[in-house]
Amino acid sequence: MARKRYSDEDILNVLRQIELDLNAGSDVASACRKSGVSDATYYTWRKRYGGMARSQLQELKSLEKENSRLKRIVADLELDKLILKESLDYLKPKA
Repeated sequence: MARKRYSDEDILNVLRQIELDLNAGSDVASACRKSGVSDATYYTWRKRYGGMARSQLQELKSLEKENSRLKRIVADLELDKLILKESLDYLKPKA
């Protein structure tokens, strides 16, 4: 069976639906089965997205994007630093 990929908004909706089922007196296994996800998936999603609103999700995504951009910048600067250090060692007179 092919795996379904859920968007972040879909995950929040599924978590909200499961929480409603749990508050209605259902157990975790049947609430997850009703939503079409496994127990392990539910607990993983709850650990990552639990208690998060859409605005917080958008903020998380923007922070992750900025973090990856900053990591790329640091990697480029480290590469530039290495190149300059090697060129300096090459240009030093050997005594």
